[in-house]
Amino acid sequence: MRIKALLEKYNLRPSKGLGQNFLYDEGIARKVIAAADLTPADHVIEVGPGLGILTRPLAEQAGRVVAIELDRCLVEILRETLDPLSNIEIVEGDVLRTDLVELVPPGVPYKVIANLPYYITSAAIRHFLEAPRRPQLLVIMVQREVAERILAAPGEMSLLSVGVQFYGQPRLVERVSRGAFYPSPQVDSAVLRIDVYDHPPVWGDNPARFFQVVRAGFSQRRKQLRNSLSAGLGLSAQEITNALRAHNLDEKLRPQTLSIEDWGKICDAIPISR
Repeated sequence: MRIKALLEKYNLRPSKGLGQNFLYDEGIARKVIAAADLTPADHVIEVGPGLGILTRPLAEQAGRVVAIELDRCLVEILRETLDPLSNIEIVEGDVLRTDLVELVPPGVPYKVIANLPYYITSAAIRHFLEAPRRPQLLVIMVQREVAERILAAPGEMSLLSVGVQFYGQPRLVERVSRGAFYPSPQVDSAVLRIDVYDHPPVWGDNPARFFQVVRAGFSQRRKQLRNSLSAGLGLSAQEITNALRAHNLDEKLRPQTLSIEDWGKICDAIPISR
């Protein structure tokens, strides 16, 4: 196993604190890269390159790869083992504190490839989707349960699925067994591709307003919309009821049943001056 040999060579152990589970299945790595539809014109940001199982083949297909790695020891290994490839830049740092605008030349579109540590998955996805310059697409490895939440349809929606589906169209690329990693995590994973909209089709001019309403709706997800929106937005239940009924919306629905388009209609219905 190449990953284990590299760890032994450099006298390293995977860090539980950093959520390090290194992908070593080259077949899965090929599927991740294929899902990104790379060309020599593409700029790629890779998050969590680890020991570089994806980084080298990414550089062979894309024009430029910027790999962001938090672990300083891994950064040193990557710079040594990938040194012959001139189109790779290794950046030491926390992706959540990295200014994405500085990583890609102005006006240049980019794609994101990431094997995300479980503990930063939601935050990292938001970091990219809410960035001033969003990527064209993301191909991400996430915990299978998280993938299912992101892909959820009305009836099983959550704040996470709304947050992703507002900005783009997610689809399942591949289910990944925990045995594809070293050390093996306690859960299985999945590869998702998220095609990011040039402009969100619902309330794209005012995402802050959209998510103000959505967060209020999910603040008490077991309650009916009338009650959760009233509590979350500081309006009376009657004001909410009147606004929703005026737009032919059922105030008794629960937030997990609503589509992105439904949330857009609710934003249209409820005036927020606060």
